[in-house]
Amino acid sequence: MEGHDGWDDYAPFYDWENARTLGRRDVSFWRTVARAARGPVLELGCGTGRIAVPLGRAGVHLVGVDRSEGMLTRARQRVARTRLRRRVRLIRGDIRHLPFAASSFATVLAPYGVLQSLLRERDLAATLASVHAVLASGGTFGLELVADLPAWQEYTKHVSLRGWRGRPGGARVTLVETVRQDRARRLTIFDQEFVERRGRTRHTRRFALAFRTLSVPQMVRRLEKAGFAITALLGDYRGGRWDPRAEVWVILARKA
Repeated sequence: MEGHDGWDDYAPFYDWENARTLGRRDVSFWRTVARAARGPVLELGCGTGRIAVPLGRAGVHLVGVDRSEGMLTRARQRVARTRLRRRVRLIRGDIRHLPFAASSFATVLAPYGVLQSLLRERDLAATLASVHAVLASGGTFGLELVADLPAWQEYTKHVSLRGWRGRPGGARVTLVETVRQDRARRLTIFDQEFVERRGRTRHTRRFALAFRTLSVPQMVRRLEKAGFAITALLGDYRGGRWDPRAEVWVILARKA
């Protein structure tokens, strides 16, 4: 299994699920970080533009990188609808090998769990080295980890969400989810089954998403090894301090 597996299949449902779980709780936080940058911002794993577009609306000049063409298709549509092409540029690329000149960005963002989709240590090390190269001296690297993945309870065929997708009269969607812990490889695997019903028609899409289990102290050590100095460990989106029981795990670091 590779960390990028499943994301093209997930693309049609990503915004639907996030609207019912994470929502926009983190957007204002990342907007504040980006607006303080006073220079171009790079977002790793920009997905459907959930964060990129609000930042562009706030006047931030941003480049978003994602490996999933399915995600980027939706992000491009969102950028076009909001007429933000001059501020938000989207590129299909590999975050392990960022295609930008040295010191191109004032800030780099890796929102909710992006770095945990790198399932091997060498991939994470390559990404941190690549971020260090494209980030300007003194620039900020902000990232968020999915909180406490090792403690996620395993379960099978659990109905996690139900609701309508699209305009009134659209599809009725049910998410049936299985969570597995691969403790030998330090992975948490989410087997997703999205069932869409339109009248008498039923369509099911199945795929798996895997995330690497990383704690805040473990990530801090890797950042410091890659040449970053930690400036803040946060436990919420309002600037509260982090502790292992916090629901939000955010790290802010500076390129020394």
